Amino acid sequence: LEDVQDTFDFCYKLHYLPGEDRNKDPEYTQQVQALQAKLQNLDRQRREMLAQMQQLLGRSETLRDFLQRELAAWQERQRRACLGAPEDTTLRPLETWFTELGQGLFQLLKLLQALEDLQQKLSYERDPLKAESPLLQRRLRELLTYLLQRWGRQGKGARWGECPHFPPPNPSPAPPSAFVVEQQPSMPNAFKRPLVLRTASKFSARARLLVRLHDRNHRMEAKIHVDRSGRPPWASLLCRFRKFNILTSSSKTLLVGDSPQDGLVCDFQYLMLKEQKDSRSGKGSKGTSEGPLAVTEELHLITFTLAYAYCGLELELETSTLPFVIISNNNQLSSAWASILWINMLSSNPREQQFFSAPPPAPWPQLAEVLSWQFKSVAERGLGQEHLLMLAEKLFGKA
Repeated sequence: LEDVQDTFDFCYKLHYLPGEDRNKDPEYTQQVQALQAKLQNLDRQRREMLAQMQQLLGRSETLRDFLQRELAAWQERQRRACLGAPEDTTLRPLETWFTELGQGLFQLLKLLQALEDLQQKLSYERDPLKAESPLLQRRLRELLTYLLQRWGRQGKGARWGECPHFPPPNPSPAPPSAFVVEQQPSMPNAFKRPLVLRTASKFSARARLLVRLHDRNHRMEAKIHVDRSGRPPWASLLCRFRKFNILTSSSKTLLVGDSPQDGLVCDFQYLMLKEQKDSRSGKGSKGTSEGPLAVTEELHLITFTLAYAYCGLELELETSTLPFVIISNNNQLSSAWASILWINMLSSNPREQQFFSAPPPAPWPQLAEVLSWQFKSVAERGLGQEHLLMLAEKLFGKA
């Protein structure tokens, strides 16, 4: 396209002499007709390229929706894996797909910028680049934003709740973004019980950016926040929850692994939480521990934020962990783990921090399946029907 444009521009400057009356010159008339043919060819090629880009963007939107459904299914598998279910939670295939789609979209963005440069050098009446390029560029940036960042409504057909006993999450949650929590908060030697943390004890969490594209001249810094503000209307109830500070560093530079296959990860290790004392607590008050729910029913979230920049696109990416419980001694571990099981079994929105203000009951088939997962995660063997029948009789009595 650039060659066609340069050829036309050269011939125009060489042969076309505006202001001179040479209509009776047959040679000049032929040159003008040849110029018009070159301009028509240039216009046709510009329109064809724009049409191809429109088609590619349409296919990219279809692929993006497919990837978000796959990512939603992965998040559901990760949620069940936290309860002991034997699920595959590897991210390598998704990371490859997200990266290749991102590469294609950023390549289209570079092509559009190149077309804009061509249009600055040469334009004409009804130039399709002048009319359509800004619209295409806006659509492309929205598509990239939608791929990288969490906003908008859930795509159609998202495969939530593949397990027959698990309800789907909220019918219109925000779609998953390319910035995900790869490892939920967990303490070392947690007996395969993540999402239960103890104050003054070390824990770790890891987030990953599935689009392995970054500007090496831009330092991408990830930060973590405990119970970040800016929540829904019911969040005012959280003010009576205990508040915690992170003792260790709460920011980390997003690192590239030793090889491109390692991806872009921010691995927070050796984190520690300390309860924030309420200065308003008077003598004899229980202070911040006095709240509407038991300590083991308070649900907290860690939010990761990342300042992302690539090819002129700047975004703040955000992702949150599943809810976790913070305890102060091991005697609270069993009750805290029961809370983690209950919300992940029954909540239509697994990030609902007020879930235990009115927790629903669990149907026995659903609870039985989770109990079997628990045994299998520890003893490498699930519970058979006779075991589950015995447990049901212990809980409910004989039918």
